[in-house]
Amino acid sequence: MKSTGTTTGTTTPDPVTTGPVPAAVRKGGGGTGPGGARRVRGRGERGPLASLGLHAGLLLAAVVAVFPPLWLLVTSFKPKSDAFTTSLVENFTFANYDHVLNDTEFLTWFGNSVLVVLVTTVLGVFISATTGYAVSRFRFPGMRPLMWTLLITQMFPMAILIVPLYNLMAQLGLLNQPIGLIITYLTIAVPFCAWMMKGFFDTIPVAIDESGRVDGLNPFGTFWRLILPLAKPGIAVTGFYSFVTAWAEVAYASAFMTGEENLTLAGGLQTFVNQYTNDWGSMTAAAVIIAVPAMIVFGFAQRHLVAGLTAGATKS
Repeated sequence: MKSTGTTTGTTTPDPVTTGPVPAAVRKGGGGTGPGGARRVRGRGERGPLASLGLHAGLLLAAVVAVFPPLWLLVTSFKPKSDAFTTSLVENFTFANYDHVLNDTEFLTWFGNSVLVVLVTTVLGVFISATTGYAVSRFRFPGMRPLMWTLLITQMFPMAILIVPLYNLMAQLGLLNQPIGLIITYLTIAVPFCAWMMKGFFDTIPVAIDESGRVDGLNPFGTFWRLILPLAKPGIAVTGFYSFVTAWAEVAYASAFMTGEENLTLAGGLQTFVNQYTNDWGSMTAAAVIIAVPAMIVFGFAQRHLVAGLTAGATKS
């Protein structure tokens, strides 16, 4: 009699060769299966050599990333005479830090930088968030040219803008003024952050805005009370980017600010190593101190950075 059931066994026809294929090969995997049959490695499964190469590459990348700041930290605790030696700290000293904090205008530079950074970050977050929300939710004349303008401004290198901005700041009397640097840094941070915030607000359902209007909120009230609390990842990235722009920028700070009492940290560092002096001990000590606030800010913002940077990848 002809069987009507499903036949099971250890081999099945191969659609290509029409011959029997061992069950160990059909199940996939790697290495050798029962009876000496060679297993086929599954998709996404790495072999031993591939795993070894991957881990070696990750280890090398980690060493390359960690070595410069680690060596900077080590050098800051060396005497000036040992700054260029390749050995670790043999004569541990805090003399470089003492010199930076007590014998230079470092604290003045630090205060100037904190003022510029705080104002830049607050204004940058507010302008970027409101601009991104307006472009995401409303349609108004000139919206498309506005977004193209914000995008095109990112195409120009900072170096070619120094001279025209310097002339503009001189005409407005904003050289050696913190407000001049703040305006300059906002022109760098706001266009990028506004585009990013627009993409983030696009992922928030419009139904939330509509529910706010039903409850009697005006557009700004809806933005402030309902949408902004949901935008914490985007706000964190915007704030961090604005902070880094103002804290670590060197070109504009060096061109627009002169006189030690007006310098920010970026300009002040250049007084340690230039064509007249070569104080690498003080330079490394000051650099370590400058890195501490950036590490603290990054520690607070890092849990939101991935979500904020990937905002706008999908639409709600």
